[in-house]
Amino acid sequence: MTSHAEPSLTFSEDELLGSRKYDEPLIAGGVRCHGGFDEDGRYHSPRTLHRTPAISAWQDQLLRSGHDVIEISRALMPPQYPNVEQAKLLLRHGVRDPMVRSLTIISIVEGFGAVIRDVRVPELAELIVEPIDGTALSHLRHGLFEAHARDEAGYEDEGGHKQMWEAARDLALEHPKIPGDVLMRLMGRRSRAPKRERPFPQLDEKLERMLAMMAQVLVIEVFAEGTFQWGIDVLSDPEVSAEPQAAGDMVRYIQSDESPHVEYLRTALSEVRARTLRTVDGKQIAGCKVVDGLLHDMLHNLTRNRPREQREDVRESMIAAMQDVANPTSLEEEYESLASAWTAPAQTGFEPSSAA
Repeated sequence: MTSHAEPSLTFSEDELLGSRKYDEPLIAGGVRCHGGFDEDGRYHSPRTLHRTPAISAWQDQLLRSGHDVIEISRALMPPQYPNVEQAKLLLRHGVRDPMVRSLTIISIVEGFGAVIRDVRVPELAELIVEPIDGTALSHLRHGLFEAHARDEAGYEDEGGHKQMWEAARDLALEHPKIPGDVLMRLMGRRSRAPKRERPFPQLDEKLERMLAMMAQVLVIEVFAEGTFQWGIDVLSDPEVSAEPQAAGDMVRYIQSDESPHVEYLRTALSEVRARTLRTVDGKQIAGCKVVDGLLHDMLHNLTRNRPREQREDVRESMIAAMQDVANPTSLEEEYESLASAWTAPAQTGFEPSSAA
């Protein structure tokens, strides 16, 4: 009888940052980017040689112990603005500024993803009652956060998702002129965001900040699935894209790369959810109460604010750009007729419970 060895649950940082050997590199916009192609031309994401099986092993361990892995409903995902048909309509009429802005904002936000490497990870073994050996939690500052940061913003002379989104934009829209106020407007919106009170002041502040950041990034990454499909649908259309195959494929590569981000964040937060946290006054609080509370707040706010923020990012410049067409009123009416009707679901799936 053949015995099968249990999959490893402990990995070095070098292993979690390790990539397979590529037969051909990925070049995006003249920049050598991460990832690459095998001899059959199939794309393989970076830093997944051990990271992908590691995440699977940690998830299996959770499931075997009777705990679920967090699932965020795709019904909570607001539609992209402008939507696919609106974007194509504008491009067919030569109104390019809204798409240029949207794609540039996406690339900038991807670059911001590198800040996750700066998240301060406290001594989790001291703040969590149950053991965390052989979990995603125990690897956050030993490879997982760093791999995520490198994927988003690149590393050393290797480009990441920021450069790949820029390349997709430039391929499809033939190196358009980038509005000079995109970054300024984006940063202005961020600076106006209200400062929220700590939802769990009884926790160690460093732990609370780390969990809040992870919950926020998880929600953003899940919602990004809609952004990827929007990018693929628009940039792959030969009627509006100069390089439909190459531009669409670039977004598909990014989409492939993002899967480990969603999965390790789901896993680590689920591990917290299955455990008990120590409070600063020597008491305890159920991890499910903290994780569910953070996710509920993030989902509640983003589902209500994101559609408005996306409109604010491009609406003013879009109306101005429409004035250059022969019949701007007719175009605006057709544009509005293609609007996506969407209402934020009443429930997030993580409503506060009576859990202690």
